[in-house]
Amino acid sequence: MQQNQARTDLTMDALLVTFLIGFDVAARLLPHAPGFLPVAASGLFAARYLHRPAFAVIVPLAGMILSGIALGPDDWRVSLLVYGALALPALAGMVIPRGALATVATMIGGSLMFFVISNFAVWAFGGLYPPTAQGLTQCYVAALPFLERTVFGDLFWTAVLFGGALLVQHGPALAKKPL
Repeated sequence: MQQNQARTDLTMDALLVTFLIGFDVAARLLPHAPGFLPVAASGLFAARYLHRPAFAVIVPLAGMILSGIALGPDDWRVSLLVYGALALPALAGMVIPRGALATVATMIGGSLMFFVISNFAVWAFGGLYPPTAQGLTQCYVAALPFLERTVFGDLFWTAVLFGGALLVQHGPALAKKPL
């Protein structure tokens, strides 16, 4: 019986991972506001809902790699740091306590880490700014408008994913209750 349950859990995990990767790829390929993507939120969501949370890191990485193939090449050093930064919420989701406040705090922390890491990568490898402290400051200042969109996007997609899961889990019970 436990072997069947383990197989069922693995199948459900594979389905969720596949869905989230497809969702991330579609969101990245379709028109969207800059910085307003579900990639980081889907990694956090996967870490909280998969039976094997270690698979959660696959979600943002595969989503970015697959959509990156369609979008064309970037500097591999920038991509490596950006992809790693997007995987941080998945890693954090494996160790941070559960609960709405912890989830929101984790996502905001992930957004801020993404801002710091991705813009450092642009400064270090993009060739747009001088390799000085002033150049790094210019890079971060120029990126500030994207920070707000990233935070709001990450929180929005976190609410959509976690709220959607709650509706799927508890929606039938709520529908049976009289108004």
